[in-house]
Amino acid sequence: MTATVPDRVTAHLAALGRGGTVDERDLPGLGTLTTTVLDPDTELDVLHAWVTARGTQFWGLAELTREELRDTYAYVDDLDHHHALLVRLDGVPVALLQVYEPALDPVGEVYDVQPGDLGLHVLLGGRPPHVRGTGWTTRLFTALADVLLDQPGVRRLVGEPDTRNTPMLRRALLLGAELGPEVDLPTKRARLFFVTR
Repeated sequence: MTATVPDRVTAHLAALGRGGTVDERDLPGLGTLTTTVLDPDTELDVLHAWVTARGTQFWGLAELTREELRDTYAYVDDLDHHHALLVRLDGVPVALLQVYEPALDPVGEVYDVQPGDLGLHVLLGGRPPHVRGTGWTTRLFTALADVLLDQPGVRRLVGEPDTRNTPMLRRALLLGAELGPEVDLPTKRARLFFVTR
Protein backbone atom coordinates (compact mmCIF):
# COMPACT_ATOMS: atom_id res chain seq x y z
CA MET A 1 0.00 0.00 0.00
CA THR A 2 1.31 3.44 -0.78
CA ALA A 3 0.19 6.09 1.63
CA THR A 4 -0.91 9.48 0.46
CA VAL A 5 -0.02 12.25 2.85
CA PRO A 6 -3.15 13.69 4.44
CA ASP A 7 -3.13 17.02 6.27
CA ARG A 8 -0.57 16.83 9.04
CA VAL A 9 -2.03 16.42 12.50
CA THR A 10 1.31 17.01 14.25
CA ALA A 11 2.18 20.38 12.69
CA HIS A 12 1.33 22.35 15.83
CA LEU A 13 3.72 20.27 17.96
CA ALA A 14 6.81 21.45 16.09
CA ALA A 15 5.74 25.05 16.68
CA LEU A 16 5.65 24.50 20.46
CA GLY A 17 9.36 23.74 20.70
CA ARG A 18 11.22 21.79 23.37
CA GLY A 19 9.42 21.90 26.70
CA GLY A 20 6.30 23.47 25.18
CA THR A 21 3.04 22.45 26.84
CA VAL A 22 0.82 20.26 24.67
CA ASP A 23 -1.89 19.62 27.26
CA GLU A 24 -2.64 19.95 30.95
CA ARG A 25 -5.61 18.33 32.66
CA ASP A 26 -6.77 17.24 36.08
CA LEU A 27 -7.07 13.54 36.87
CA PRO A 28 -9.49 13.53 39.81
CA GLY A 29 -7.94 11.96 42.88
CA LEU A 30 -4.53 11.66 41.21
CA GLY A 31 -3.28 15.12 40.29
CA THR A 32 -2.44 17.25 37.28
CA LEU A 33 -1.31 15.47 34.12
CA THR A 34 0.92 17.66 31.95
CA THR A 35 2.15 16.69 28.50
CA THR A 36 5.08 18.62 27.03
CA VAL A 37 7.36 18.36 24.03
CA LEU A 38 10.40 16.38 25.18
CA ASP A 39 13.66 18.23 25.74
CA PRO A 40 16.26 15.46 25.29
CA ASP A 41 18.97 17.54 26.96
CA THR A 42 17.16 18.28 30.22
CA GLU A 43 15.33 14.94 30.41
CA LEU A 44 18.23 12.66 29.46
CA ASP A 45 18.53 11.08 32.92
CA VAL A 46 14.85 10.14 32.93
CA LEU A 47 14.96 8.82 29.36
CA HIS A 48 18.06 6.72 29.93
CA ALA A 49 16.70 5.19 33.14
CA TRP A 50 13.44 4.27 31.41
CA VAL A 51 14.77 2.78 28.17
CA THR A 52 17.31 0.64 30.04
CA ALA A 53 14.81 -0.64 32.62
CA ARG A 54 13.61 -4.23 32.65
CA GLY A 55 10.62 -4.75 30.38
CA THR A 56 11.45 -2.04 27.83
CA GLN A 57 13.15 -4.29 25.28
CA PHE A 58 10.53 -3.53 22.64
CA TRP A 59 11.81 0.04 22.43
CA GLY A 60 15.19 -1.24 21.22
CA LEU A 61 17.14 1.58 22.86
CA ALA A 62 18.69 -0.17 25.87
CA GLU A 63 22.08 -0.60 24.20
CA LEU A 64 22.50 3.09 23.40
CA THR A 65 24.92 5.20 25.39
CA ARG A 66 23.52 8.31 27.05
CA GLU A 67 24.98 10.44 24.25
CA GLU A 68 23.52 8.21 21.53
CA LEU A 69 20.13 8.36 23.23
CA ARG A 70 20.29 12.14 23.46
CA ASP A 71 21.30 12.32 19.79
CA THR A 72 18.43 10.00 18.83
CA TYR A 73 15.85 12.22 20.53
CA ALA A 74 17.51 15.41 19.26
CA TYR A 75 17.05 13.94 15.77
CA VAL A 76 13.38 13.20 16.53
CA ASP A 77 13.04 16.78 17.79
CA ASP A 78 14.27 18.07 14.42
CA LEU A 79 11.65 16.11 12.46
CA ASP A 80 8.42 17.84 11.52
CA HIS A 81 6.38 14.63 11.40
CA HIS A 82 7.54 12.70 14.48
CA HIS A 83 7.55 14.08 18.03
CA ALA A 84 8.48 12.86 21.49
CA LEU A 85 6.34 14.00 24.41
CA LEU A 86 7.00 13.71 28.13
CA VAL A 87 4.04 13.17 30.45
CA ARG A 88 4.19 14.24 34.10
CA LEU A 89 1.83 13.81 37.02
CA ASP A 90 2.19 16.73 39.42
CA GLY A 91 5.59 17.45 37.89
CA VAL A 92 6.91 13.87 38.17
CA PRO A 93 7.71 12.17 34.82
CA VAL A 94 5.46 9.12 34.28
CA ALA A 95 5.43 8.33 30.54
CA LEU A 96 7.04 8.97 27.19
CA LEU A 97 4.90 9.28 24.07
CA GLN A 98 6.14 9.26 20.52
CA VAL A 99 3.59 10.47 18.02
CA TYR A 100 3.99 10.57 14.28
CA GLU A 101 2.33 10.92 10.91
CA PRO A 102 1.68 7.33 9.75
CA ALA A 103 1.74 8.36 6.08
CA LEU A 104 5.39 9.38 6.53
CA ASP A 105 6.41 6.24 8.42
CA PRO A 106 6.92 2.63 7.28
CA VAL A 107 3.61 1.72 8.94
CA GLY A 108 1.91 3.83 6.27
CA GLU A 109 2.97 1.24 3.70
CA VAL A 110 1.03 -1.59 5.40
CA TYR A 111 -2.41 -0.09 6.04
CA ASP A 112 -4.76 2.46 4.51
CA VAL A 113 -3.86 5.74 6.24
CA GLN A 114 -6.91 7.92 6.87
CA PRO A 115 -7.03 11.70 7.35
CA GLY A 116 -6.64 12.41 11.05
CA ASP A 117 -4.59 9.29 11.84
CA LEU A 118 -1.92 9.75 14.50
CA GLY A 119 0.63 7.02 15.14
CA LEU A 120 1.83 6.47 18.68
CA HIS A 121 4.25 4.62 20.90
CA VAL A 122 3.90 4.65 24.71
CA LEU A 123 6.58 3.94 27.30
CA LEU A 124 5.47 3.86 30.91
CA GLY A 125 8.01 5.30 33.28
CA GLY A 126 7.81 5.85 37.00
CA ARG A 127 4.73 5.17 39.07
CA PRO A 128 4.19 7.72 41.83
CA PRO A 129 3.56 5.99 45.18
CA HIS A 130 0.20 7.69 45.74
CA VAL A 131 -1.34 6.08 42.64
CA ARG A 132 -1.05 2.47 43.82
CA GLY A 133 -4.44 0.79 43.99
CA THR A 134 -6.16 3.50 41.93
CA GLY A 135 -6.28 1.71 38.58
CA TRP A 136 -3.37 3.93 37.59
CA THR A 137 -2.31 2.26 34.35
CA THR A 138 -5.83 2.15 32.92
CA ARG A 139 -6.54 5.71 34.02
CA LEU A 140 -3.25 6.93 32.57
CA PHE A 141 -3.80 5.20 29.22
CA THR A 142 -7.34 6.56 29.02
CA ALA A 143 -6.08 10.07 29.79
CA LEU A 144 -3.27 9.78 27.22
CA ALA A 145 -5.74 8.67 24.55
CA ASP A 146 -7.94 11.65 25.44
CA VAL A 147 -4.95 14.03 25.28
CA LEU A 148 -4.01 12.80 21.81
CA LEU A 149 -7.56 12.59 20.44
CA ASP A 150 -8.11 16.18 21.64
CA GLN A 151 -5.26 17.45 19.46
CA PRO A 152 -6.27 19.47 16.39
CA GLY A 153 -7.24 17.26 13.46
CA VAL A 154 -6.73 13.92 15.21
CA ARG A 155 -9.52 11.44 14.55
CA ARG A 156 -7.87 8.09 15.20
CA LEU A 157 -4.86 6.70 17.06
CA VAL A 158 -2.81 4.01 15.37
CA GLY A 159 -0.54 1.70 17.35
CA GLU A 160 1.82 -0.93 16.01
CA PRO A 161 3.38 -2.77 18.95
CA ASP A 162 5.51 -5.86 18.51
CA THR A 163 3.24 -8.91 18.37
CA ARG A 164 5.07 -10.26 21.44
CA ASN A 165 4.24 -7.16 23.47
CA THR A 166 1.11 -8.64 25.02
CA PRO A 167 0.92 -6.08 27.88
CA MET A 168 0.58 -3.25 25.36
CA LEU A 169 -2.01 -5.14 23.34
CA ARG A 170 -4.03 -5.80 26.52
CA ARG A 171 -3.88 -2.10 27.40
CA ALA A 172 -5.05 -1.19 23.90
CA LEU A 173 -8.06 -3.47 24.30
CA LEU A 174 -8.87 -1.81 27.64
CA LEU A 175 -9.04 1.48 25.74
CA GLY A 176 -11.58 -0.03 23.40
CA ALA A 177 -9.09 -0.38 20.57
CA GLU A 178 -9.98 -2.30 17.47
CA LEU A 179 -7.26 -4.82 16.70
CA GLY A 180 -6.03 -4.81 13.14
CA PRO A 181 -3.89 -7.28 11.25
CA GLU A 182 -0.39 -8.46 12.00
CA VAL A 183 2.05 -6.74 9.64
CA ASP A 184 5.73 -6.90 8.84
CA LEU A 185 7.65 -3.69 9.52
CA PRO A 186 11.38 -3.15 8.99
CA THR A 187 12.30 -3.93 12.62
CA LYS A 188 9.48 -6.17 13.85
CA ARG A 189 6.33 -8.15 13.28
CA ALA A 190 3.64 -5.82 14.60
CA ARG A 191 -0.04 -5.92 15.45
CA LEU A 192 -1.95 -2.85 14.39
CA PHE A 193 -4.59 -1.35 16.63
CA PHE A 194 -6.88 1.64 16.19
CA VAL A 195 -8.50 3.86 18.84
CA THR A 196 -11.32 6.24 17.98
CA ARG A 197 -13.85 8.05 20.12
